[in-house]
Amino acid sequence: MEQNKEMTAEESLSLITETLNSNRKEITRRSGKYYMLWGILLMVFSLIVYFLWKYTDNATWNCLWFAMPVIGFLAARLGLDKKQEGKVSNDVSRITGGIWSTFGIFACAVAAFTLIYGQLNEGADGLGRIISTLVALGSLTAEIVLLFGLAESICGVALKSWVIKIAGFVTGIGGLAIYYITRANEEQMFIFTFAGLVLVATGLIIKHQYK
Repeated sequence: MEQNKEMTAEESLSLITETLNSNRKEITRRSGKYYMLWGILLMVFSLIVYFLWKYTDNATWNCLWFAMPVIGFLAARLGLDKKQEGKVSNDVSRITGGIWSTFGIFACAVAAFTLIYGQLNEGADGLGRIISTLVALGSLTAEIVLLFGLAESICGVALKSWVIKIAGFVTGIGGLAIYYITRANEEQMFIFTFAGLVLVATGLIIKHQYK
């Protein structure tokens, strides 16, 4: 009797594990399209901001970044989400959603504090304030790409996807390397171009894995 109960418990645990692994694979498979979407948007916006900033010598064009999440959200909701037959909703999906939500909150908070500091830096006036703002933007770029890579790697751990984990490390560490190599004002946008390329490549690899 005890042996039958033990076998039933083992079978239940095996079924739970199998279900979780199946859900992880399904979430990873569906995330490929979103990685490609956000990667393309990241590349497009980074290049637009770069060229506008470079040829107008005006860092205010960075405000265009606020339009990217709006466009991305609408594209996902009106395009990709409608193609899904049914969403996988479980602890794994809630964890990954929570990771990216946390990243968004931290990224917005860092951006707000950094830009406010650049604008309200005591003792800075005129050209000094502009320089202070540009320096703040430079550090902000490095901070956000590092947070982005960290969030992506943690998602890879939650989904048990080596592709996403490696992509996160490449984005975060590679982005920092580009930041320290360029150090120029508008050229820091290439960090986000690089991150977008990594996202698109990640999506393509995932799509190939689960085709």
